[in-house]
Amino acid sequence: MTVRTTRRVFLSAATMMAAALAATACGSPQDTATGGGDSAAPVKVGLVYSQSGALASYGKQYIEGFNAGLDFATKGTGKVGDRKIELTEVDDAGDPAKAVSAAKDLIGKGTKIIAGSTASGVALQVAPIAAQNKVLFISGPAATDAVTGANKYTFRSGRQSYQDVVTAKSFIGDPAGKKVVVFAQDGAFGDANEAAVKAVIGGAGATVSSVRAPASATEFTPFASQIKAAKPDLLFVAWAGTTAPAMWQTLDQQAVLSSTTVVTGLDIRASWPTFGAAGAKISFLSHYFDGASDTEASKALKAKVNTIDLFHPDGFAAAQMVVRAVQEGGDDVDKMVTALEDWSFDGVKGKMTIRAADHALLQPMFQAKLTGSGTAFTATAQKSLTGDETAPPAVAMKG
Repeated sequence: MTVRTTRRVFLSAATMMAAALAATACGSPQDTATGGGDSAAPVKVGLVYSQSGALASYGKQYIEGFNAGLDFATKGTGKVGDRKIELTEVDDAGDPAKAVSAAKDLIGKGTKIIAGSTASGVALQVAPIAAQNKVLFISGPAATDAVTGANKYTFRSGRQSYQDVVTAKSFIGDPAGKKVVVFAQDGAFGDANEAAVKAVIGGAGATVSSVRAPASATEFTPFASQIKAAKPDLLFVAWAGTTAPAMWQTLDQQAVLSSTTVVTGLDIRASWPTFGAAGAKISFLSHYFDGASDTEASKALKAKVNTIDLFHPDGFAAAQMVVRAVQEGGDDVDKMVTALEDWSFDGVKGKMTIRAADHALLQPMFQAKLTGSGTAFTATAQKSLTGDETAPPAVAMKG
């Protein structure tokens, strides 16, 4: 049984076997839970993630997925060989400073594996700490591309932004000669999405422009008129906040949704009612939703959480990675790193592969549609893209 020391701390300081044996191995960690290391001492694993704050719902899914994944990977024992996996959970509240302090505290107490990072800003601050202290860091739902290739000790258990945008690109086939419009709010979030679409879809031959709205906007008819006048082959919508229902209603009323292919990301299930009547008219890129796959891992996860949501698979994969690292590396972090590099395993989403060059997690992504309405919306997969089809370009390891 897993020893679980839960600490809700708010700190004041703020896609292998060993490489010599095989290039790529495919399997699940629970196949050989033999364990490593010279003693039966517990393996300390620190989970630093958002238990509170803006991303608390994401964090809740992550930890539920992790616990289900640990049960799956250890066949219900919570052990690797004779060694218990001892979890210490710390709330970073989405604050990088709290996360860094928590990571340092855990490392000072002998923890050699840190996982979590619900927020991208947190992951980018914890990654250097892992390199400085030579501990294994497995980032969670944080989607920023910059986690990939951050350093040799940093991995990720979720998808990255590039994989989202490549999935959006798949809705228009060959982008060459196509017109794409990004509709987003002014600010960093809109800037990042516009830049990603220009790099990924524009880089493949599309002409990319944007229509931007002030974050304070509540009347969206003028922006809908601009979009219709541009006559795009694809409208990519990147939106956050409480104005989303009004925005979608306006795009629907102004016939934008019926005049072109409109793509946006499918967020957690609780957000689906915000699409209103527009929901059934939108094409969604999806990291995951309940029923997107039919794998042994997804069945095991569903048995634990009943309804799988967006970030459950990230926690599940993180636990699989932790078990793999301990099986092959024992207490030697460099051996853990080698064991994870070029490792392929069967996750909730399907085949996952950790690319050795930069630790990108190659994984399936999904095209989805919603049917029904409001709280009764149901998502169905229209197409699954393989890990190779959504693979981000390899980047140089920074450290």
